[in-house]
This record gives sequence, structure tokens and C-alpha cells, in this order.
Amino acid sequence: MKKDIHPKYSDSMIICACGERIQTRSTKPEIHIGICSKCHPFFTGKEKLVDSAGRVEKFMRKYGKKKTGE
Repeated sequence: MKKDIHPKYSDSMIICACGERIQTRSTKPEIHIGICSKCHPFFTGKEKLVDSAGRVEKFMRKYGKKKTGE
């Protein structure tokens, strides 16, 4: 590698809005994020699938299998 053309790569701290701190390496000393694997609903099991405006029912009416006799 050529000297003095690459950014300094050192220890870094990722800080989540929930307070979680993750030690890693980066060109930036601190990285602030809004959501991490400790507080993300998908990873915590608190995920809720919300069907707003009946999209599933609308899809089933348009493309779903029709019952026999209809």
C-alpha cells in the first residue's frame, strides 16, 4: 500500500439510540445509529404485521383462488 493516501483505520464505537454500544473498527471514531439488532422488532420477536387498508383481502379478491361453486 502507498503511504499517506489511505484513511486511518482504527477502533470505533457504534452507539444505538437504545443505548447499546458495539465495538468495531472503522475510519470514524464514533457512529450513531437509530436502531440495532437489540431493539429492532424483527430480531426481538415483537414484530407486528399490520395490514393497513385491507391490502391482503384486496389481493385475495383480485388474484386469490375462487371457491368452488362461485
